[in-house]
Amino acid sequence: MFRDLTVPALYMGLLAAFVGYAASFAIVLAGITAMGASPAQAATGLFFATLGMGLCSVWLPAVTRIPAAVAWSTPGAAFLASTAALPGGFAEAVGALIVCAALIVITGFVPALGRIVAAIPKPIANGLLAGVLLKLCFAPALALGTIPLLVLPVLIAWLVGLAWTRLAAMPFAVIAFLGVLFVTTDLSAMAQAGGAVWFPELAVVTPAFSLQSVISLALPLYLVTMAGQNIPGFAVLELNGYTVARQPLIRKTGLVSLAIAPFGAIPVNMSAITAAMMAGEDAGRDPARRYWAAITSGLAYTTLAFAAGAVASLASLAPAALITAVAGLALIPAFVGATAAAFGDPRQLEAPAMTFLIAASGMTLFGIGGAVWGLVVGALIWIVKDLRG
Repeated sequence: MFRDLTVPALYMGLLAAFVGYAASFAIVLAGITAMGASPAQAATGLFFATLGMGLCSVWLPAVTRIPAAVAWSTPGAAFLASTAALPGGFAEAVGALIVCAALIVITGFVPALGRIVAAIPKPIANGLLAGVLLKLCFAPALALGTIPLLVLPVLIAWLVGLAWTRLAAMPFAVIAFLGVLFVTTDLSAMAQAGGAVWFPELAVVTPAFSLQSVISLALPLYLVTMAGQNIPGFAVLELNGYTVARQPLIRKTGLVSLAIAPFGAIPVNMSAITAAMMAGEDAGRDPARRYWAAITSGLAYTTLAFAAGAVASLASLAPAALITAVAGLALIPAFVGATAAAFGDPRQLEAPAMTFLIAASGMTLFGIGGAVWGLVVGALIWIVKDLRG
């Protein structure tokens, strides 16, 4: 096994971990916080989400010998960030996270569930994803109107990185974000905490369960994770010539998600973006040895998990609008891709449009959020138009 380790795989794994973490940690923190988590609970959720992602990224490639890249559910975190907090607060949100993870595990054992999710028309699934992402994608523009001096350096750095290569855009933006914090905030309080700030003070949450949380939070989170992450992640591996046994991978990521959910961590799932980095020729000429890139990324993620306390503390020093602006920048490529895919079929435009608009509206009906209603209405329109031929 160790004889398969190559320098390109090592380099690409470290790069993928840096890009993956830098591009989305703000989204994860925004999602957990929006559900009512305290700063300690948010740091705990970030720690376990990163740890789960890291352990899966080591475990799965080592077992399968393919670059089975694992990430946290970035669209899921964006959905949490754009959804109204539940009446039961963070405890009820944790209950929904547990139910969502259980659904993923069940899908791993019951292939029919996976086929049902895959049977959702792709334009509707992408319309749902685009609607979920829209609210956070507004954040950079809104922050530019309220805190321009803080946001402009981040936007400029993002643009410079984008002009070089798309993968550099978010790392450059995060570096600028840290620079803005260094210049504009008092870091002495954090410095006085010393080494304790690195490892978060774990905050345990007693989960609460309700039918409303299952329908409004757990079910949409499950659908967004499966349709927006797992299915594209499998497709990337297969496009690069790898044979993928989907059910065992869903079971394993589901079980890890179930283990970390009681701590407020979002689900982990197959990754598409970092998988594309680690499954291609940049990770080595021999496809059979590229799995080491994924293992390397997993080791890096596991190390980064122990910085969750510092990351959460730094984020707490920044204005909330600046954090959501960084998160919104990270979601722009996903929003553009989802929107383009949603409206790619001129024969079926109304169904994804209604799915998108209702999911993006933030409406609730009978205590059920817009993501579910958008999916229901979009599916009905799709079926009606299909029947009319």
